[in-house]
Amino acid sequence: MAIKCMTTAKSQGESKLKQEMKRKHRVEFGSSDESMVPENFIWPEEFKARESVPELQVPHIDLQKFMSENENDIEEVRRLVDEACRKHGFFVLVNHGVDMELMKNVHECMDEFFSLPLDVKQKAQRKVGENYGYANSFIGRFSSKLPWKETFSLRYAAHHNFPITHDYVCHHLGQEFSQQGKVYEECGKALSDLSLKIVELLGLSLGLPKQKFKKFFEDNDSIIRLNYYPPCNKPELTLGTGPHCDPTSITILHQDHVSGLQVYVDDQWHSIPPIKDSFVINIGDTFMALTNGVYKSCFHRAVVNCREARKSIVFFLCPAGDKVVRAPDEIVDKNPPRKFPDYTWPMLLELTQKFYRSDSNTFKAFTTWLQHKNLATTASSLAPSL
Repeated sequence: MAIKCMTTAKSQGESKLKQEMKRKHRVEFGSSDESMVPENFIWPEEFKARESVPELQVPHIDLQKFMSENENDIEEVRRLVDEACRKHGFFVLVNHGVDMELMKNVHECMDEFFSLPLDVKQKAQRKVGENYGYANSFIGRFSSKLPWKETFSLRYAAHHNFPITHDYVCHHLGQEFSQQGKVYEECGKALSDLSLKIVELLGLSLGLPKQKFKKFFEDNDSIIRLNYYPPCNKPELTLGTGPHCDPTSITILHQDHVSGLQVYVDDQWHSIPPIKDSFVINIGDTFMALTNGVYKSCFHRAVVNCREARKSIVFFLCPAGDKVVRAPDEIVDKNPPRKFPDYTWPMLLELTQKFYRSDSNTFKAFTTWLQHKNLATTASSLAPSL
């Protein structure tokens, strides 16, 4: 049973809250004049967004068919997933078994959180180099091409025997936010469980035993990210999230009713509009490495609009910190040579949080950085002691 998020505002109060929220966000995003977009939010001409782009034709994968014992259904799902992941790494998941009442409760909690005064949200301010907490356009981390959004990122650790997500919320925001913390914790559990079914499907699609990737991710140490994209009067000048490939393993995205996700395929941008009661799934760089590049991590972005805010819930599946990311020999033997270095997820996370802004070349940059780091470590170990 999903935990209800407490809402105290009545209809009249909600209207006033929305007006106040609009005023606050205009200030937070750098200008008292709503017709202006601050210079550090403006993206170069080559990145200019267009709301009207063709829709990407992605398969709608019925997870219940995969979970059934019907061999024809399983084969159909396996084939569709394999084709999509070899081309661009995106598909839509339906009949997934996640309680949609829970996802509704998460959205209600997000409404409450992002409506809070800035000084309250900043109690959970995300520090530079860290991956959890509240961030307003990543101001402080980046100085230009800022994303038009606010985020609240939380850790979900499947191997912990205490509610780490809930406790983080209470520690930073106070015990009065305990109910929100419980909803986020429950969301993390539901999406972690779903992610294990997804990697089973991906393993089978690659010709591996279903349990191969499930065992690798059973003790996952993952990220829940809540995104809020305010309206922008000049949406053609900015982006909600800049073009990038996810450095993580698998992304599970729940969109509200507002479209904004765009994917770069066949040399042009395409949209994946919201579909009720579904999730958008995509391959990240780390899972691409686990498949030796057979499955693709695709360039994507989020655009904003001038009409209404957009919200999304994201679960980034990440392996436990001590797991070595290395494609199974069965995959490499069929697709030689081995294309990626062995690494652990915290290594790639360090690069993307401290030294490199994720884009289409993140993994190339990571490989070079890792080689230099390993050389420096080797040189240090060989240096004579004084």
